[in-house]
Amino acid sequence: MSAQAGRDLLLKLDETASGAFQTVAGLRARRIAFNASLVDITTAESAGQWRELLENAGTRSANLSGSGLFRDQTSDAAVRSLFFSGGLRPWQVIVPDFGVLEGPFQVTALEYAGRHDGEVTYELALESAGALAFTAL
Repeated sequence: MSAQAGRDLLLKLDETASGAFQTVAGLRARRIAFNASLVDITTAESAGQWRELLENAGTRSANLSGSGLFRDQTSDAAVRSLFFSGGLRPWQVIVPDFGVLEGPFQVTALEYAGRHDGEVTYELALESAGALAFTAL
């Protein structure tokens, strides 16, 4: 995969869980991380006392974060409403020339900031809340 502009990564929300995704905001910085916990099954009889892990037994998760400008009042209101309700909704993360990650997420952090001579910015954090699907592009 060749180098790509960070602005090409898109974060989209399906506010009504109907399959219609809309770009949420003008993100200036974004990050996605995948995590997996381990299940250690090492015993005194493990070969050479090396750690042994149980295959496919750990918990997997993903978290997303971003900062930037909301596209409009509607997208700002949608994300803010999800934060205060604690609701779970389908989100998409589109990485051009790589793939699309889709699944339920919860908004776990929402911060607003602004300078007296600039625009209002936000920071957003999402945590996976169920099975995620990845489709290669």
